[in-house]
Amino acid sequence: MVIRIKLEKEQHMNSSELLADALGRINGTLHRTIEPLDPEALSFRPDEYSNSIAWLAWHLTRVHDDHVSEIAGRGQAWVEDGWAEKFGMDPDPHAQGTGDTPDDVAAIRADGDLLLGYADAVLARTNEYLENVTDEELDRIIDTSYDPPVSVGVRLVSVISDNTQHAGQAAYVRGLSEGRHWMGV
Repeated sequence: MVIRIKLEKEQHMNSSELLADALGRINGTLHRTIEPLDPEALSFRPDEYSNSIAWLAWHLTRVHDDHVSEIAGRGQAWVEDGWAEKFGMDPDPHAQGTGDTPDDVAAIRADGDLLLGYADAVLARTNEYLENVTDEELDRIIDTSYDPPVSVGVRLVSVISDNTQHAGQAAYVRGLSEGRHWMGV
């Protein structure tokens, strides 16, 4: 499910629409990378210390789910909507893959429908939140442990930046697995 914001000639994109468009493009990259692959291809790793496409897709969606759920003041889809159970994993809301060992990475085995279903669900929840986001909301400080403190807008840009990189890494791993330069992104 790729969500794109279409604007008429006279309309201008607001901050919320810009963020939704950026996150939708990441989701589109995931779809183009994952849709034709079977679970074996999704679990391919160039070596034992590399991430698989499945792990990269799962991880970027977990981070997206965690960060936007926190900003929106609600529980994660991972827990509330049963995605942890669908993946056969513990519904620990803190488990996002950060610090995973090679064995942890190898343990993420899923088919494309599961990976994309979770990504689509998280994007839909994000778009619901973004529908009413104002510039004032984007300026709201959510983490004072950094200098300067982190605002909602900065956190959302961080999600976009990190997830763009991870989606690109997944596409790169697909190219490696197919032994060619893949231009699907």
